[in-house]
Amino acid sequence: MIVGIQVTETGLIAPEFAPAAPRGLCTDCGVSRTSTPTDCGTACQFIKPDYAAMEAAVHGRARDESRPDELFFGPFQRMAKARLKQPSEGAQWTGITSRLGERLLETGAVEAILTMAPDPDDKWKPRPVMVTKAEAMAQVRGMRMGYAPLLALLEPARAAGFKRIGIIGIPCQIHALRRLEAKLGFERIYVIGTPCSDNTTTENFHEFLALLSDKPDSITYLEFKANYHVELRFDNGSKREVPFLMLPLSDLRPDFFPLTCRTCVDYTNSLADITVGYMGGTGEQWLLIRNDRGAELLGLLGDGVALAEPDDNGKPDGSKRAGPVKGFMANTERAAGGLPLRRMPKWVRPIVGKLMPLVGPKGKEFARTRVEMKAIETILHLRREAPGMMKNMIPPHVWKLVARYGLMPEPGETKEG
Repeated sequence: MIVGIQVTETGLIAPEFAPAAPRGLCTDCGVSRTSTPTDCGTACQFIKPDYAAMEAAVHGRARDESRPDELFFGPFQRMAKARLKQPSEGAQWTGITSRLGERLLETGAVEAILTMAPDPDDKWKPRPVMVTKAEAMAQVRGMRMGYAPLLALLEPARAAGFKRIGIIGIPCQIHALRRLEAKLGFERIYVIGTPCSDNTTTENFHEFLALLSDKPDSITYLEFKANYHVELRFDNGSKREVPFLMLPLSDLRPDFFPLTCRTCVDYTNSLADITVGYMGGTGEQWLLIRNDRGAELLGLLGDGVALAEPDDNGKPDGSKRAGPVKGFMANTERAAGGLPLRRMPKWVRPIVGKLMPLVGPKGKEFARTRVEMKAIETILHLRREAPGMMKNMIPPHVWKLVARYGLMPEPGETKEG
């Protein structure tokens, strides 16, 4: 027992937390469950984010728009597509994220990793845990879907006497962490970030699974891939890939994705030390090493990771991604206005689904496409549902991302008026 926290032989600690405090725009990052819930006012990504200042504080500089792709992805020292030469069994991709956690624990760089494990009663529900043994990282591999109060672990971690920790989190969690980091009292925090888009509650996610299969409980794995397909795996060992265009997204309730996730401006987790995702990986993982600590994390993998330059079929004028982005913008305008989405005829969808991996944006261009789509989504939904919040919630770089599509700020939508 360490200050009221039961440490088991499994190397996993799962404390109990206070209920989440009622909030407006909230993804339950965990701050409201701490002993200082008023910290939400200064930490929250959805109140008054200042990404230029935060990037400078974390990385030593803000994103430099004169550098290739920093406007889209935030500051970085190096970008790579990557894979573990020996993939980890049961990992979402090859297991780079969980392997980084293992290496931090193996080398003694940290005493605990704060991350998510599957809930004992629901494999899709995230359960915040502190991992204290490298071998226990195998229990946190894979994807969860739902709100996850990761930062509620900070106080138990401090109470347990941990001085050096690693955190694996999504953008809204990492933004709040960075805002609070200076007063937390830890000697060192390693931040491994994953991109995030369109989160929802675990209950909602089960509705989505039920639209994908008549036996949703048999689905054991779901992954959005850069080949424009979602891969499903089932408990009988079978697999199925569904083209994005064949997904039943139009059948979801209008509030299936909360306004927070429709208005997130940090898809690529720009405040992490290293971002590990898939968008620019073309079948492998995508790394953004953002600062010296991120480079230190990558170094922990040694020669166990294979690195290469990301693929990119983009054109300098952005014309490769223009069609998909404009189509997305037209549909988002309808959705934000309460109109039904335009549905592609069913007989066309399989044809286009086969063409997209061949002719659509790939590698870095695929990632740029998604970032522009998220920027457009943010502006259109806030304009419709919370216009008074736009001047504080939308950073200047987001307006630059959407200008090429004729989306310009209206009076009162920026701090400049």
